[in-house]
Amino acid sequence: MVYLMIKELSPSADEVIIVTSSLMKDMTSKTDMYRANAIRVLCRITEGTLLTQIERYLKQAIVDKNPVVASAALVSGIHLLQTNPEIVKRWSNEVQEAVQSRAALVQFHALALLHQIRQNDRLAVSKLVTSLTKGTVRSPLAQSLLIRYTSQVIRESATNIQTGDRPFYDFLEGCLRHKAEMLFLSSSKPVLRFAAVRTLNKVAMTHPMAVTNCNIDMESLISDQNRSIATLAITTLLKTGNESSVDRLMKQITNFMSDIADEFKIVVVEAIRSLCLKFPLKYRSLMNFLSNILREEGGFEYKKAIIDSIVILIRDIPEAKESGLLHLCEFIEDCEFTYLSTQILHFLGIEGPKTSDPSKYIRYIYNRVHLENATVRASAVSTLAKFGAMVDSLKPRIFVLLRRCLFDSDDEVRDRATLYLNTLGGDGSVVETDKDVKEFLFGSLDLPLVNLETSLKNYEPSEEPFDISSVPREVKTQPLAEKKGPSKKPTGLAAPPTAPVSTVDAYEKLLSSIPEFADFGKLFKSSAPVELTEAETEYSVNVVKHIFDGHVVFQYNCTNTIPEQLLEHVTVVVDASEAEEFSQVISKPLKSLPYDTPGQIFVAFEKPEGVLSVGKFSNMLRFTVKEVDPTTGEAEDDGVEDEYQLEDLEVVAADYMLKVGVSNFRNAWESMGADCERVDEYGLGPRESLAEAVSAVVNLLGLQPCEGTEVVPSNSRSHTCLLSGVYIGNVKVLVRISFGIDGPKEVAMKLAVRSEDETVSDAIHEIVASG
Repeated sequence: MVYLMIKELSPSADEVIIVTSSLMKDMTSKTDMYRANAIRVLCRITEGTLLTQIERYLKQAIVDKNPVVASAALVSGIHLLQTNPEIVKRWSNEVQEAVQSRAALVQFHALALLHQIRQNDRLAVSKLVTSLTKGTVRSPLAQSLLIRYTSQVIRESATNIQTGDRPFYDFLEGCLRHKAEMLFLSSSKPVLRFAAVRTLNKVAMTHPMAVTNCNIDMESLISDQNRSIATLAITTLLKTGNESSVDRLMKQITNFMSDIADEFKIVVVEAIRSLCLKFPLKYRSLMNFLSNILREEGGFEYKKAIIDSIVILIRDIPEAKESGLLHLCEFIEDCEFTYLSTQILHFLGIEGPKTSDPSKYIRYIYNRVHLENATVRASAVSTLAKFGAMVDSLKPRIFVLLRRCLFDSDDEVRDRATLYLNTLGGDGSVVETDKDVKEFLFGSLDLPLVNLETSLKNYEPSEEPFDISSVPREVKTQPLAEKKGPSKKPTGLAAPPTAPVSTVDAYEKLLSSIPEFADFGKLFKSSAPVELTEAETEYSVNVVKHIFDGHVVFQYNCTNTIPEQLLEHVTVVVDASEAEEFSQVISKPLKSLPYDTPGQIFVAFEKPEGVLSVGKFSNMLRFTVKEVDPTTGEAEDDGVEDEYQLEDLEVVAADYMLKVGVSNFRNAWESMGADCERVDEYGLGPRESLAEAVSAVVNLLGLQPCEGTEVVPSNSRSHTCLLSGVYIGNVKVLVRISFGIDGPKEVAMKLAVRSEDETVSDAIHEIVASG
């Protein structure tokens, strides 16, 4: 316990001398446990200077006959390699000797340390693997490490392996018949069974056919007493099973589901969804299974996972639409979760009118108006209206039902019924619904709700109706007035407002107050501040890029952080030689910049209107410095001209895009139509991961990710990302990108763009092609 306390306390350099002598004495103790612990603690708390003094003892410990002492020294070496690599690398001979140890843990730790010492030398690692694969490794733990290192060598030297020469592959095949029970599905130890089935589960994600030989063994694990093992076995079988085995698996799973917790049930549901998408002809049995478990007891997350799965199957398998919608209608009659009820009703309003017999869903929807709480009743009214708009033959019936809703006890329900009756128009006769009405009911609201709320609150009732086109489309950032804590960095405005005004509104107000910018038109977008100086420097400068159709304005936010100086005639000299399409038209310098008082300098450039002009700008801060008397606070009359180099600034394609989300991407995509769609494929080259490739493309385009698709699940080899936004000129843009890994870390991408203007769709492709 004393050793543990010393290690956890980690005394400072001044205090460590107190315990060092005692620990060094324990290193030569006759009690092996003291020696091992003393080595671990000393290596944890000492610095490099003391290590050279005890290095001789550590080398002896590595080849000590007692495995506890040897392992302690080797593990300490693994930790020390991060901080004192030169010292540890001198132990290679002793570590090499420890690799031949008969003790399982010593051989394991020695191999791990030896590989880390040589990991930056590919040839040395290859020689190490070559020598050890000839049969000198006895420890199953070390054997597992060697398998990992072998696969690494194979990957790195794949192009150099000649046909027929497969020494490493022979070693790996031999490991399949190893006597150690590290991968025994039939082991009596639950932890080994769990490890085995988890490993197979991971392999099945990328190579399902390679795991099929183990299916018989895994089927026996469905009834395993350990539910974690049983769940992994089922999900693995669902990934590796063939079409003929689906029905048999469903029977086994039915008995199994009642015995496991919701968190495991969710895993099974997601696996079943994947299986159904893999074998769409089996949708009936799989949809029936999902419907049955939907009616059983379960929590919110579990029920939501089932409903999400049914919705995905309805969208991706056309034959499953009608039966799936009926299953959802039957569930909604007993649903105890308000959120799920409203989501199902919303989905019914989109997909129900497209079926062969939409009238059969009306009864289920109208029942919600009588039997549910106000939130669900209001959602049901909206769904009825959508059926009335899309199915002309149902309009008279829908009108009768909506009129009944006018007498509901809830304001929201009555207001919605009134709105939809007026929107649908007429007397309920069978006439074709106006296109604008359909757009109102089904179109996505491509405005941030916070912006809409702010604009409505600021609207003063008058003869002029509220203009929804005046609502800013840019996603709002944190209000400046709510930023807390003192800071020398400029906030972007000279005097932050006292009320929580959005950054977008504040910039627009600031720019409109400057007469020189009056002819630039409406501000399209303002970027986040870009730092042009390092932290804690004499002068702090960041810049905000304001984008107009035919102009770009750079707002340089400057702060003088030196109390003894006053800056006068402050300007930024901008070199646009690497931005050929830009020409400077206006520069507004600062008369003075006192200590810790933010000020703004504006430089405006003209560019071709509506074009994605890009380029790099170099910036130099120029000013006159006057010394300030610290006692009186007055500046001297004479000053010295000086300049300060700032970082370069770039205008990129993403600056011409507004991040504007859509509530339902699928609906927005379909309503946009394919008239201006452009599709092409691109190779992105080698990438660290699929997530890194997705992030790079999202950042390049500067559009808003939809429905959480910017997050890539771990171990995925393919992914679809959905993006939306507004292109300069207020042109709506929707992007669907399918990513896939082609070969070792090579990422391929299929890019589909829809917009209201075909030239904009082409421009998005040009951004990707040149980026």
